[in-house]
Amino acid sequence: MRKILIIGAGRSCSSLIKYLLDKSAQENLHITIGDVSIENAKNQINNHKNATAVVLDVFNAAQRVDAIKNADIVISMLPARFHIEVAKDCVTHNKHMVTASYVSDEMKALDTEVKEKGLVFMNEIGLDPGIDHMSAMQIIDKIHDEGAKMLLFESFTGGLVAPESDTNLWNYKFTWNPRNVVLAGQGGAAMFIQENTYKYIPYHKLFRRTEFLNIDGYGKFEGYANRDSLKYRSIYNLENVPTMYRGTIRKVGFSRAWNVFVQLGMTDDSYTIEDSKNLSYRDFTNLFLAYSPTDSVELKFRSYLKIDQDDVMWDKFLELDIFNADKKVSLSNATPAQILQEILSEKWTLEAADKDMIVMHHKFGYELNNERYQIESSMVIKGDDQTYTAMAKTVGLPVAMATLRILNGDITTPGVQLPITKEVYAPILKELEDYGITFVEKKVPYLGYNPETIKG
Repeated sequence: MRKILIIGAGRSCSSLIKYLLDKSAQENLHITIGDVSIENAKNQINNHKNATAVVLDVFNAAQRVDAIKNADIVISMLPARFHIEVAKDCVTHNKHMVTASYVSDEMKALDTEVKEKGLVFMNEIGLDPGIDHMSAMQIIDKIHDEGAKMLLFESFTGGLVAPESDTNLWNYKFTWNPRNVVLAGQGGAAMFIQENTYKYIPYHKLFRRTEFLNIDGYGKFEGYANRDSLKYRSIYNLENVPTMYRGTIRKVGFSRAWNVFVQLGMTDDSYTIEDSKNLSYRDFTNLFLAYSPTDSVELKFRSYLKIDQDDVMWDKFLELDIFNADKKVSLSNATPAQILQEILSEKWTLEAADKDMIVMHHKFGYELNNERYQIESSMVIKGDDQTYTAMAKTVGLPVAMATLRILNGDITTPGVQLPITKEVYAPILKELEDYGITFVEKKVPYLGYNPETIKG
């Protein structure tokens, strides 16, 4: 049997593992799931005859190497920073590798060796990055094939809660790693280009510079800029495109309210608060406000942030219980960001019957025969339940499909790469349609840079 090793058995693995198990008899596959928790691994395979669960601690070199040596191809579903040790072992032992994570500098440095050994190291083959690359390149290549000149490319993705499960004033619940949500946008200015003008948005301004989007059948959304859109000009063969912008989708009003936490400093992860475990939620909020012997925490909060009592945004903060003097922080010596995450998790955790939703939206502007055109392409996917979520489907299925195609010799170009060639994206996008992951494409009047869509 052909052996596939999956390292990491987190929530986003459910659809990946189900796909491979469903194909295992037909494709002569045996899937080994390695995780630091044997229970997590066992739960994912559910006693399937063509699967094995093993304990695998990625920091245990002997354990890691032994598992990799016994595989034909390795899928790493670990946090991005842990891929590199797996990748080095895959080079040493001549194994193909697949990840859903962004290509790191350390991974790039392996490219020459990977090519020399004829190995395929497929990265960024999940949702975002992943489906965004493939769906964008499919249309960009078609536009270029027509001899047209690209003028604009914008791309937005959001992990959201489905409308039927949207039960809070923020119109948001955690559908993936809460820590990444709390820290979103940190680590440098957002960079993009608009009408041949480079733009930089520092973190403290990021959530007040948002763009409006309309998705047919789902209404209005907003998008804020991702950290670095500029690098995708070369990746997408759009070196001279005048406008390039990649962003994150939220429901309208989220970013304005989230900006309050940013301005207060509650999203800071660079220092710890002594004796944080003895703080109430109210105490925590008060840490970031000026001292007053007379004014309440609520009054100081509204005054400092210029929020009127009848502003709908005020109700959002009341809903989170951040002024509650009875609720206590459970974390010792925690950072502000860690405490904020704990507070938000009480209100933003998906309930058992809740469903998540993925929204992706692309805009393509181009010129052909002196006429300007614009295409909009949208994907909306809802989860089935808390196991087969929209996030798990859109991250895991492309990973699984790429893995099987590499194993079958359908993807052969060696090197550390992204899914941006037709060899990769065309068959995977076609197969994703069988799982309901489809895009609705329409032509609209060319808008180009439209200031009316920009807030702030």
